This record gives sequence, structure tokens and C-alpha cells, in this order.
Amino acid sequence: MEPQKDKKYILAPGTQVREEAFGLLFYTMAGPRLYFMSSGDLINSDFFQSDLTLDQWIGQRFGQNSVTKAQISELRASLNRLKEKGVILEC
Repeated sequence: MEPQKDKKYILAPGTQVREEAFGLLFYTMAGPRLYFMSSGDLINSDFFQSDLTLDQWIGQRFGQNSVTKAQISELRASLNRLKEKGVILEC
């Protein structure tokens, strides 16, 4: 299995994302459905257009040691759940 830290993500067709105080709110036309990602300010909507992995994104925005391993792990789990639901695509 490919290491998850090397994955990049984009929004699936028909999906929109909006920044909220808690993190991100995703709306997908396939449903329609709403999905929430409690990411605080660690990820914003630009992440899905950045062509960066999660580790690269965090490193560039906050520095490698400013975000805990637990926070990174939870972000990866959230991204994986969104991928499984078809909200975002792995690329």
C-alpha cells in the first residue's frame, strides 16, 4: 500500500467547499449532501487546488514541527473518509 502522506487530493466533480470557523464544509451535488471537516485553520479550500501533499501543505503554512502528529493523523483520517464518500479524489 502506498504511504498516505504522499497522497494529493482534489475536489470531486460537482463538489464545492466553503471555509467555516470549525474547518471546511463540503457540498456535493451527488445527493445532495453536506460533509463537515473539523480542520480548524490547518486546511483551507486552497489545499484542494494546491497540488501539495498534506505534509507539504502543513510544512509550508506552519512549519514541520508546529502541528502535532495526532492532528496530522486526524486530518489524514478525515481526508480518507471524504475520499471514501466520493467528495474528494486522490490524485
